[in-house]
Amino acid sequence: MQQTPSLLGNPLELRQAAQAQRDRFLELDAYEPGTAGALMISQYSHLDSGLSASQAIDMLRREAADAETIYQSYVVDAARNLLGTLSLRELILAPPEQPIDTLMVRKVICVTTATRQEEVARLIRQHDLLALPVLDELGRLVGIVTCDEALDVVVQEATEDFHKGASITNHIGNLKDATLGLMYRKRVLWLVLLVFGNLFSGAGIAAFEDTIAAHIALVFFLPLLVDSGGNAGAQSATLMVRGLATGEVVLRDWLRLLGRECGVALALGATMAVAVASLGLLRGGADIALIVATSMLVIVLIGSLIGMSLPFMLSRLKLDPATASGPLVTSIADAVGVLIYFGIASMVLEL
Repeated sequence: MQQTPSLLGNPLELRQAAQAQRDRFLELDAYEPGTAGALMISQYSHLDSGLSASQAIDMLRREAADAETIYQSYVVDAARNLLGTLSLRELILAPPEQPIDTLMVRKVICVTTATRQEEVARLIRQHDLLALPVLDELGRLVGIVTCDEALDVVVQEATEDFHKGASITNHIGNLKDATLGLMYRKRVLWLVLLVFGNLFSGAGIAAFEDTIAAHIALVFFLPLLVDSGGNAGAQSATLMVRGLATGEVVLRDWLRLLGRECGVALALGATMAVAVASLGLLRGGADIALIVATSMLVIVLIGSLIGMSLPFMLSRLKLDPATASGPLVTSIADAVGVLIYFGIASMVLEL
């Protein structure tokens, strides 16, 4: 009678597979979270130096079952030093006896196990790579990071930036399943801090009570002006945060970008000043129109510069620049806007 193959497989093979899996987990645990070492996959296809194209294809055929991908292979020497990289397409199109050493690309874009995962994702995206080789401190190939892992990193980092931009302290996981207590804890800290930050706006208003009492029409324009400064600052902060996150902008670009932002903010402020000047004229006369228009120009300029500079300052302090967007910039711009508005009003009205 024919024996039915065991569904459980060979016990020795299962033990060996389990041990290999445990070894893999221990290897990954040795690297700091958020680095290429913790992100990499050790099941990659590699080729020995000196093989011909046909021998390399035979070697890939034997490795295919265990490798994460065979579309890109890495040529190594006996010490597993990375010599070059080779695509499956190049192997298939090459003459069978052609040495792979003449086919491989020797200038390989690679990272070390200590490279931050954000940099890994940026390199894969920038160079349109299927995978990125990872080297240890001795320069030996120990794994690869595929574009799938890089995409997961991009999604994770984008989610964190969205939460920080909204002043939520950390990622809350699946929003649908989040408990009331978790949602409260993640949101309360920044909201309480911003409450005290907004006290500066109240203090500014209190400092100009006489000005407000003498010209009550000024109150009508207060929300319009301070919100315009906060909106302009939030726009600038969002652009700078994204530029810093993608590597398009670095710290040394601040001064050059500051000059450009001044020009853009002045143009925006002038346009908005013209838009509100007529309203100021109708509500309070020529003096109020002058105050409102001038305040709009200065507030938009200052708000934009605050929004642009704050991400650079946080990066300089080794903090996440994503924190600079949204409520934080708005709170600072609001307080500054109140002081600017009533300060200009006091000078123009000579109060």
